[in-house]
Amino acid sequence: MAEDEKPAKAPKAERPAKAAEGEKPARQPKSDKGGGDKAAKGQKGGPREGKGAPKDKGGAKEKVARTPRPKDYKPRMKTHYEKVVRDEMAKQFGYENAMQIPRIEKVVLNMGVGEAVNDRKKVDAAAKDLAMIAGQRAVITRARKSVATYKVRDGMAIGCKVTLRGDRMYEFVDRLVTIALPRVKDFRGLNPKSFDGRGNFAMGLKEHIIFPEIDYDQVDEVWGMDVIVCTTAGNDDEARALLRGFNFPFRT
Repeated sequence: MAEDEKPAKAPKAERPAKAAEGEKPARQPKSDKGGGDKAAKGQKGGPREGKGAPKDKGGAKEKVARTPRPKDYKPRMKTHYEKVVRDEMAKQFGYENAMQIPRIEKVVLNMGVGEAVNDRKKVDAAAKDLAMIAGQRAVITRARKSVATYKVRDGMAIGCKVTLRGDRMYEFVDRLVTIALPRVKDFRGLNPKSFDGRGNFAMGLKEHIIFPEIDYDQVDEVWGMDVIVCTTAGNDDEARALLRGFNFPFRT
């Protein structure tokens, strides 16, 4: 019997020719797995919802509305200072130079919100009311150090403040003396000794609702506030005479 013939080997498939140096072979496109379209799941950069959605950071900040003023506008108290108070101060203290006559440099309004330790929203509400009173945006004040007794941590928001200069300062002084202080219950006048020895005067108000800008029906809580009047006077006597010229009602 003839020897069994071995089957012929199948010819090997030819290898693809090597690409020229510096050229990379083109990749074949991958087939879509699962038959689903990735675009249907959400395109990159499109709006997302749920846990993966970007958080809203609060949007634009609210701005205090400003009333347009004429070019020749000047606050009433500023005119009163230039035409009346300056002459009276020069006669009373005998200043040789007009630049020596004291003037109000700035007015600082401060609100301390102790309840903010438990509720951060109360600071925002107080800052909104203070901005309405002052006519400009309030700045949030933060704790400089931690106090365990009062549950205060370093950097925690505990109040707000506003610094007024120029025309807004004179407008606030006018509203304070003419409207706000007469609305204080059982008001008997300001303490004439509330000066710091350098011509600066400080006073405290128990209720911020005495200002006409605050609507009592829309206020959730009543806040107290400090009013600090900084002058260029060299001593308390000159500063007291200056504020009397602005009709500050000091006790006699």
